[in-house]
Amino acid sequence: MRLEKNRDKLSSSVFRDSMLRMKRGRKTDEANNSSLGETTEKETKRHKVTEKKTIVVQSPDWANLLQDVILQVFQYLPLLDRAHASQVCRSWNQVFHMPDLWRCFEFELNQPATSNLRTTHPELIKQIIKRHSNHLQYVSFKVDSSKESAEAACDILSQLVNCSLKTLGLISTARPSFMDLPKSHFISALTVVFVNSKSLSSLKIDDTPVDDPSLKVLVANNSDTLKLLKMSSCPHVSPAGILCVADQCHGLRELALNYHLLSDELLLALSSEKHVRLEHLRIDVVSENPGQTQFHTIQKSSWDAFIKHSPKVNLVMYFFLYEEEFDPFFRYEIPVTHLYFGRSVSKDVLGRVGMTCPRLVELVVCANGLRPLDEELICIAERCKYLSAVGLGECEVSCSAFVEFVKMCGGRLSQLSIMEEVLIPDQKYNLEQIHWEVSKHLGRVWFPDMMPTW
Repeated sequence: MRLEKNRDKLSSSVFRDSMLRMKRGRKTDEANNSSLGETTEKETKRHKVTEKKTIVVQSPDWANLLQDVILQVFQYLPLLDRAHASQVCRSWNQVFHMPDLWRCFEFELNQPATSNLRTTHPELIKQIIKRHSNHLQYVSFKVDSSKESAEAACDILSQLVNCSLKTLGLISTARPSFMDLPKSHFISALTVVFVNSKSLSSLKIDDTPVDDPSLKVLVANNSDTLKLLKMSSCPHVSPAGILCVADQCHGLRELALNYHLLSDELLLALSSEKHVRLEHLRIDVVSENPGQTQFHTIQKSSWDAFIKHSPKVNLVMYFFLYEEEFDPFFRYEIPVTHLYFGRSVSKDVLGRVGMTCPRLVELVVCANGLRPLDEELICIAERCKYLSAVGLGECEVSCSAFVEFVKMCGGRLSQLSIMEEVLIPDQKYNLEQIHWEVSKHLGRVWFPDMMPTW
């Protein structure tokens, strides 16, 4: 009996334990099912939110972009691409005609029959004159060598009656075609801009038939604002004409002209107390036919007064002379900083450069001849303490003299462009050795040039 009772108790305890385990399992399953349901619901909501966001990204309204943003993009586009983009929608077309996009424009005028360069379409020119001429402020004309292109530029200039330009540039990409026009026709078109532009600050009219009366019109209307004037190779301008500009335009900071317009009176006018300090003066000394041009000499006192007034001015001189025409130059100290010889120059002249150009910063000699320039280079290195850039073309220099020149100038030679044919090996250095020796004195790796880089 006891055994049966004990067996009954054991079986009942086993039954209770199994029931408790079943209840616990049921609760665990319910909890798992509940958490799984919550996770599934959260995932569903997340997918819905993601789908909504994707729909917003996939259907933007480009027409609602801020016009300032579109304007910034348009300013980086070429004109043709900008015109195509303006056809996307009404908003973009409005931006295309905003004044900010038409303040700066370059007219490219080339004849398809004689030039492969692109040209501004005539219909676009009409639209610019009709709708945007009063917006133009910074304008340039690039013309090829044809007379027709120069005439087209003058035709556009004569129609700019409602504009107030700040800069104007007339650029001949090849032969100076503006010189082929009748002077009266060119002057008439140019004075339209001079009269209507009351704030012209920059004028580049190299190789044009501009004359003294037209410069007086320029001064009468823009004397307070003119800061830059480039007019090299303008044969109809006299020293009196450019002197009128210097006398009235006291804010002039940059000037480029031919040597025949340079005079003692002009330098003294640029040195007056009323005039601001000139920053850049470029002088082209050009002779087309040897012996036919007589070059005058500028007095040392005039140069001294000029430098006293503008001590930091860059004086740039380009020489395109024949050897026998250099006699009036480099006879006494001249404050030139950048010196370029485009034709052959003698040893004697280069020797005088070293003696008379203490402010020299850059020297380029395209040709000299077959006589070595050893002594001349050493003299320049000794006396031109600011020299930092040198270029030598068809010249001859011994390797030893060249190493000595570089050693004397040291690390201040930031630009050293020497053709390999210039260097003549000697007993001390050959072409392989000079590379290492020059590099050592410059403090950087240096090799001779295979082609001129100036």
